[in-house]
Order: sequence, then C-alpha cells, then structure tokens
Amino acid sequence: MLSVKRYEMILALLEQNQVVKVSELSKELGVTEKTIRIDLEALEKNGLLKRIHGGAVLADKGTRIVPIEERQSGKAIIKEAIAQKAKAKIQPYQTVLLDGGSTTEALAHLMGDIPLTVITNDIKIAYTLLEKEKIQLMVLGGTRIGKSPSLIGAEATAMLQKIRVNHVFFGTTGISMEHGLTVLNHLHADWKKQIIQIADEVTLLTDATKFEKVGLIQFASLAEIDEIITDHLIEEKMVQLLKQQEIALTIVSV
Repeated sequence: MLSVKRYEMILALLEQNQVVKVSELSKELGVTEKTIRIDLEALEKNGLLKRIHGGAVLADKGTRIVPIEERQSGKAIIKEAIAQKAKAKIQPYQTVLLDGGSTTEALAHLMGDIPLTVITNDIKIAYTLLEKEKIQLMVLGGTRIGKSPSLIGAEATAMLQKIRVNHVFFGTTGISMEHGLTVLNHLHADWKKQIIQIADEVTLLTDATKFEKVGLIQFASLAEIDEIITDHLIEEKMVQLLKQQEIALTIVSV
C-alpha cells in the first residue's frame, strides 16, 4: 500500500475515533509497526496529528486541519464576506463552477439575483441553488467520501472533459509558499486539478487560517491561481510573499 493511501486511512480512522494505536493500525493496514510509527511521525510534522505513547491523537484545533463539518460551524461572518467579494466578480449569463466547501456554499446562498449557469459537485450547494429560478443548475455525478457532501471520482472527472467555464471558485485544505495548495485525499486532489484546467479564471476562496497549513497531496501551485480572496487575519508576512510572487490578493475586512 502506498504511503499516501496509508496516510488517508490513518487520518480517517483518527477523525472517527479521536485516537489510534500503532498496534491496531499495523493490523488494519497490513504493515509493520515500524512503518506505522514512521507514518505517524510524518503526519505529525505536517500538524495533522499528535503522537502519544503507542499511538496518536488529533492535533490541537489551533494547528490541525479540521474537517468541513467543524469549519461550517464557525467563521460564518468571515466566509460570507469572502463570498460577497467573490460574487462581485460574476457577470450575468456566465458559467460558474463551485467546488465543494463551506465558503463556496456561502457564495451559493448569495446567488440567484442574476441569470447564471452553475455547475457543482456538492450536494449542499446543489440544494441551496435548487429553488433559485435564475440559476441553470448542473450537478456532476460521483461518490462522496465519508460525511463530505462533495461527489468525486471517475464519473465526476469524466464529465469535466466536456465542460468549459468562465469562473471556478474553489477551496483548499492548506496553502503555503513552499508546497502550494494541498488537500488530504488523492481523489480530492485529482478533482481540483481538473476544475482548475477548465476555467478561464481561477479564484481561491479561503479564510486566513489555511495559510501555512500543509495537507498530504499538492494539487496546484500558487502560479495556477488568478486570484486569492481571504480575510484580514492573514499575516502581513504572507501578504508580502504573495505580492513578491505577483499573485493577485483581495483581503476583505470583517
């Protein structure tokens, strides 16, 4: 089993059980305990967990990358402000792709006053847009992972081959100058790679907590982004680094 696949399974078990043991992971994944310890060490370096004697627990919320269910319960005002700024970029009769995520869902709630074609792979976003008469809605098929409302997989990516959009608005698990944009699952990475390729304009919607966080798999470099919209809590050091790379950055004040 590839190390990335083990990482995904370890993190999934950790989110489910709050704690994992080396001995149990060794049996579950069919590798030696030494291999599991090496895996846990690698995940700890990325701030994804905290090692304890004989296993690991979730990292402190201040440092770990939290799942979408927790993200949606907080930062609502910040996400709405980011979504408002993103909406201003959209013109009537354009085609927009909304990636799954809490901030893109906030953007979906603001839509409906102008005619648009909106494509999404997110069940919650689709439900939000369902009754908006001016929205021509297209939902891409696929399979969801765990509790995520996003549908991904071969079905979804196959449909992307025939699509071209004016804008794609998407999120990320982590963003850093060294590692670019990263997520925790290879299927999510494959999906995001493809949606970036089919858009005339690519906009990342992210709150400031995602900066200097690193997931398991890189899906894009910073150079592939046309604009980043984030909030005023972004550190000045990061602002200057992005300017040096000539990456368009819009900061909303809350």
